[in-house]
Amino acid sequence: MGFPEAASGIEIEILRSLFSETDAVLFTQMTPFLETPDTVALRVHQPVDDVFQKLDDMAERGLLFRIIKGEQRKYAAIPFVHGIFEFQVGDMSRDLAEKVQVYFDEVFHQAMRQNGDLFLRTIPVNRSIDADLRVASYDDAVEILKDIGKIVVTDCVCRVRAGRMEEDCGKPLEVCFLFGSMGQYYVDRGMGRQISLEEAVSILETCHEAGLVTQPASSQNPGGMCNCCGDCCGSLAAMNKHPKPATLVFSNYVAALDSNECSGCETCVARCQMDALTMNGNGVCELTVERCIGCGLCVTTCPSEALTLHPKPQELQRVPPETTRNQMMAMARKRGVL
Repeated sequence: MGFPEAASGIEIEILRSLFSETDAVLFTQMTPFLETPDTVALRVHQPVDDVFQKLDDMAERGLLFRIIKGEQRKYAAIPFVHGIFEFQVGDMSRDLAEKVQVYFDEVFHQAMRQNGDLFLRTIPVNRSIDADLRVASYDDAVEILKDIGKIVVTDCVCRVRAGRMEEDCGKPLEVCFLFGSMGQYYVDRGMGRQISLEEAVSILETCHEAGLVTQPASSQNPGGMCNCCGDCCGSLAAMNKHPKPATLVFSNYVAALDSNECSGCETCVARCQMDALTMNGNGVCELTVERCIGCGLCVTTCPSEALTLHPKPQELQRVPPETTRNQMMAMARKRGVL
């Protein structure tokens, strides 16, 4: 996503809230590649024990990523999103929440919009897809969970942030999944807990009942999977500011509406996080396809079955990058930094 400059300088105020000057100097000497304290100490010309203490302290405060394997610890620099911001989920203050909101409103929403199709992607609610339709495993949330060895769940940092400002939507909080080494980092810091596949599927069902949009990272082996609302989620909020969110998101599905079957109950209007569904003067639902991101939340609760979800035309179908590394490389190229 980068860390774009804001005219107000609010991004510097965010950094001052999180980093000491010593932290900042050390962070600028780090790379996205995992390193031992010995390697870092050689580069910064400081005693290994001192460097180890500083690195571990910063990892405990969510300013560096850390992997622990037996007696060995490795550290790496991380982006603002996903990274430093999300790692404050257990320590989010109202002051930081308000600063992040100002930053988002001023400039960061543009970065999220520009990179949205490579950061997260929208996959449909399982029950919204015709049972006879073959769905690619990377577009099936349950299949993604089945293929993951370690599943960790944590609170949604976006709703935590909104809650600190007393503006949260009230939807379920413990709904974001982390996998692999990222999940272990959350467990090590007490920010999340490891769960079984069965509990993960149950949480996913609760999310869909609550009207949350499932968004894994945009790779075939995602490091995490969010369940987002249009009110609090930075990614969906950024898309919502655009007149045609469908052109920005990575999604292989789109809804269709048979207005003749619409009962006018307005359930779908309340469920849609992108305002793609509205009621006309005749009390019948209308669908703005350019705003539909293909989540399927409207389909599963339409009592008259007026709404259905379909794959996009073949020429518009996309295959996610194979690995997280490929995903990050693609984002870097798109931003012009690689």
